[in-house]
Amino acid sequence: MFVFLLSLIHLPVFAQETPEIMVLEPADYKQVISKDSIQFIDVRTPEEYKAGSIEGAENIDFLADDFLKNMEKFDKEEPVYLYCRSGNRSAKAAAQLSEMGFKQIIDLKGGYKAWKDFAEK
Repeated sequence: MFVFLLSLIHLPVFAQETPEIMVLEPADYKQVISKDSIQFIDVRTPEEYKAGSIEGAENIDFLADDFLKNMEKFDKEEPVYLYCRSGNRSAKAAAQLSEMGFKQIIDLKGGYKAWKDFAEK
């Protein structure tokens, strides 16, 4: 039993869908981010962002101490689109944004890795 519980510690965390949080596959995500004037956030580190990002995304590092403060400038009534490298950080960011009162959070399933795989097909 202990070994099983210990193995759960290393499982990846992915966004849980709630009334506020929606997780989309790359093909569906591509359609929704093609709109003009969206709140589109890459929550990876600046180094990751510089190495490659989805066009139009603003980099706000989830791991930075001022992440929540930086997110205060966004409209909580409008959808916010998130992604990270694999879906782990954006899931955590989505949960925090939901607690802050954001009404609609859309997360990219599988993150930038899944996006790149999708784009290469």
